[in-house]
Amino acid sequence: MFSSLRKLFRSEPDPREARRPLWDAVVATARAPHWYAVGGVPDTLDGRFDMISLILALVLHRVDEDPERGLAGVQLTELFVNDMDGQMRQIGFGDMVVGKQVGRMMSALGGRLGAYRAADGSAELREALVRNLWRGQAPDEAGLAHVLAEVTTLRAALAATPVSDLVLADRLDGVRP
Repeated sequence: MFSSLRKLFRSEPDPREARRPLWDAVVATARAPHWYAVGGVPDTLDGRFDMISLILALVLHRVDEDPERGLAGVQLTELFVNDMDGQMRQIGFGDMVVGKQVGRMMSALGGRLGAYRAADGSAELREALVRNLWRGQAPDEAGLAHVLAEVTTLRAALAATPVSDLVLADRLDGVRP
């Protein structure tokens, strides 16, 4: 019986926390002022969510290229869910609403994971960015060009980074562990 109680109260580290630096880097990258000031992405709750989803999708695409790192992608996604849940509760959403909203966010992320596989510079990527970042409203051409260029630069940096290093990264500018 004593060993059962000890197991109950033993605190083992959450394995997802190994991905916390990468998650923090995703959020920091998505919150970089240039997306909003130069790119014209709306600096709203929705705009911030859309940017986090974009950066997370690009990172998850790269992690998915290494089948041995699949768990890291799952853990990163779970951190996304936990963070979104916490943010919604902090804003004041109740238990009944939070679950539905998180479900919608996961669905949105799933759609973006597919849409953001489009090739750099393609009409498909351009359309996906307009649809998701600006909610279908035509953005300023200079802002869209900035976002497209930054996505291309980030993809190149991610592609040049071994996935084993990426899953331990604590920043994404130039992507280094």
